[in-house]
Amino acid sequence: MREINNLNETLLFCKALGSDIRIKIVKLLHERGPMNLNELSEVLGVTNGAMTAHIKLLAEAGVIKITHSSGKRGSQKICSLREMKVIVNPFRHACAVNAYAAEIPIGSYCNYDVSPACGLAGPQSVIGEIDDPRYFSAPERVNAGIIWFANGFLEFRIPNYIKRGQTLKEIKFSFELSAQVPGGCEEFPSNVNFSINDIPLGFWSCSGGFGAPVNGYNTPSWWPEGWATSGLLKVLTVNEEGSFIDGSKISDATVDALKIDFRSSIILRLAISRTRSIPCGGLTLFGKGFGNYGQDIRFEALYKDSE
Repeated sequence: MREINNLNETLLFCKALGSDIRIKIVKLLHERGPMNLNELSEVLGVTNGAMTAHIKLLAEAGVIKITHSSGKRGSQKICSLREMKVIVNPFRHACAVNAYAAEIPIGSYCNYDVSPACGLAGPQSVIGEIDDPRYFSAPERVNAGIIWFANGFLEFRIPNYIKRGQTLKEIKFSFELSAQVPGGCEEFPSNVNFSINDIPLGFWSCSGGFGAPVNGYNTPSWWPEGWATSGLLKVLTVNEEGSFIDGSKISDATVDALKIDFRSSIILRLAISRTRSIPCGGLTLFGKGFGNYGQDIRFEALYKDSE
């Protein structure tokens, strides 16, 4: 079961279902179980290109999940429903807690350790030189709209505005991510690991990076052809029940385990660690001026006053 309990996720969910074709896709997957892209296109009489766009919206909203399997004609995208039951309750926290929010520029990381292939770019050009981690310390990094690296981590200092006697109930982030690849490639698996204050929260498996011919809506025209141009919008939530990506649980790490009070630092880490089972790896983080969503790292904290 998935619970949607804020307005942003509700909007994304409703947008994904705001189409007769996408409603038919959901019905088919419920009735028949997992289906590949070609099967869905044939049954619904939709071109593969149009079907890919519909599937992408449903996946971004967490309605379906996409896996890959080998077939006679190469790898196939297999689509299936992520959850069989969804509760939409956008005002669950409205009366119980207070909230504050902020948007963190992706170039304002406070610590890093990255390995090539790597780089960062601003609205007008690449910052420094590609594949040289030294430029991750360049003053111009604060203007970055896209950052990529094959291995390592970025850390962001998140503002803590709770006061003495207040208790953090939920912490939430949204960001646009894809795997790091030299060019667009939909089959380049990568595990993105998340932690707060060195406490592991779990990981999200990204299938690949997305480049031409599907260009990011905000990606500038000078961006080299074939390079990653957009990602998927992911929502990381840590609350009293555990840690979640797009409403799906990734670990039992709760907000209480973070032990955050009015004196605490809040350090979010996005990390890649290559393993034998995930040989490709890498991370691309999109900010304002790049990708499809035109945002940096959005952050929201819910907290409760002492009774």
